[in-house]
Amino acid sequence: MSLFNVMDIASTGMSAQSVRLNTTASNVANANSVSSSYDETYKARHPVFAAELQQASQQQSVGSRVSVLGVVESSAPLQIEYSPGHPMSDENGYIYKPNVNVVEEMADMMSASKAYETNVQVADTTKRIFRSVLRLGQGS
Repeated sequence: MSLFNVMDIASTGMSAQSVRLNTTASNVANANSVSSSYDETYKARHPVFAAELQQASQQQSVGSRVSVLGVVESSAPLQIEYSPGHPMSDENGYIYKPNVNVVEEMADMMSASKAYETNVQVADTTKRIFRSVLRLGQGS
């Protein structure tokens, strides 16, 4: 696998983790929102990733890029609470809260942050290798 493939894989990994971080941040930001309708209530979102296998040539090993297929809404049930005095309650006195588990979201955010950081380190190491190779070519 060439160093260019490594940079490509690291950059697509950073991009995917960035989508994951943004989606998780959106979930956390909306965790305490309230709605008077089931359909209007915020539903947790999660990105869907896929590895794209590529083979540059027969002599090189296979590299795997990361692509974001999309962002899907969670199918977990919403939180329904009887609160007739709440200004957002429906005609039956119920309010609807998102299906966001803040503890899980924070764990996911830490995991995404660490994965992003790892991809940055891979890119930095590859960049240092490129520089070393260029210095060898200069005869230093």
